[in-house]
Amino acid sequence: MIKGLHHNAYRCRDSEETRRFYEDFLGLKLVHALRIRESMTGRRTDVLHTFFQMDDGSCLAFFEAPDRPFDFKDQHDYDLHIALEVDPATLERMFEKGKAEGREVRGISDHRFIRSIYFRDPNGYVIELTAKKPGHEDAMDPARNDAAEILRTWQSEKVQASA
Repeated sequence: MIKGLHHNAYRCRDSEETRRFYEDFLGLKLVHALRIRESMTGRRTDVLHTFFQMDDGSCLAFFEAPDRPFDFKDQHDYDLHIALEVDPATLERMFEKGKAEGREVRGISDHRFIRSIYFRDPNGYVIELTAKKPGHEDAMDPARNDAAEILRTWQSEKVQASA
């Protein structure tokens, strides 16, 4: 049985600039760093794997792998974004903090069941901070939200549109 998320791992350009964003700006504590000098297959490498912990114990993790090419690009929200839950007061505070620091910040967006703001980390990843609104539990309850039927309708209409 899956108990929860331990960590999601992403590439980063520079571990220290990534730490400044996730620890200094967002407040996620750097809890582990692992230098990898040899892969599991015996290949020589030199990679740093860092872990930033959230209140629930799960982590966002990053690999800095200077010997491996990686084309960093700004991600569109639909391509990839990392959504982190905060309380409503923190959402407001982080929105103001981002603006005060001159960061690109979008929002506050009202998605009916959550409110969100968006930043870009130093690697181009979109980071969403989101706060639940009243009614969130009902919105996320498949017995009340028709999620399966919405998906079936989407699939059917998509197939019809491509025919």
